[in-house]
Amino acid sequence: MSDNFSAKEIVICLPTYNERENLRQTAAAILTAVPRVLILIIDDNSPDGTGCIADQMACEDRRISVLHRARKQGLGRAYLDGFRTVLKQPHVRLIGQMDADLSHPPDRLPAMIHAAEFSDLVIGSRYVPGGGTRNWNFYRKFISRFGSLYARAWLGMPVRDLTGGFKIWRRSLLETVLEHPVNAGGYVFQVETSFLAFRLGARITELPILFTDRNVGKSKMTADIALEAFWRLPAMRVRKVRKVRSEK
Repeated sequence: MSDNFSAKEIVICLPTYNERENLRQTAAAILTAVPRVLILIIDDNSPDGTGCIADQMACEDRRISVLHRARKQGLGRAYLDGFRTVLKQPHVRLIGQMDADLSHPPDRLPAMIHAAEFSDLVIGSRYVPGGGTRNWNFYRKFISRFGSLYARAWLGMPVRDLTGGFKIWRRSLLETVLEHPVNAGGYVFQVETSFLAFRLGARITELPILFTDRNVGKSKMTADIALEAFWRLPAMRVRKVRKVRSEK
């Protein structure tokens, strides 16, 4: 872990698996958009050598740190390990999460970080006015749209992009969310954590983003991952939560 870790108030978590062709460009774009952040790369022992590239990047720039995991265990587990690592640092105030393939536009980070001054959770949203997707086929659009609508219908949330994974969390909210069991391992992790935030009474803001499908590498989305939401969402609706701790 970088010696500079504890000096940063904002940390962006980047889970990676076989992202060697995208990682450097993504990190550079993040640091250009918000030079004062730290990037924590969470690599799941990528067979393409992404972890080695991440280590090289950390040697070259003290704003980059790396967390190595022994094997691939799903997006949700990677984020949970990353979040818990970040929250051990007392100076960290905001925690971000985003994809490592430039699908999430780093140039929206300044606006999202600013919005977090007045919100507990900020979501980069494809489905609010001004948001959208680029280079998606019909199947991908249908799965994403239907997934968000299905989640909203089950959970009764006003959030439009429940399956989105571009977020900025305030520390106090994320700490309280992680006091509850987070069961989802795949992409439904995004829905589960946002729903916990909602049930905890968090102030949630959606800002528009243009989500661009990756140019290089293979998407991690599969039919099994998409179907996970169908059996997990009903259980989420009835779970109990504790009251969120407020942060002034």
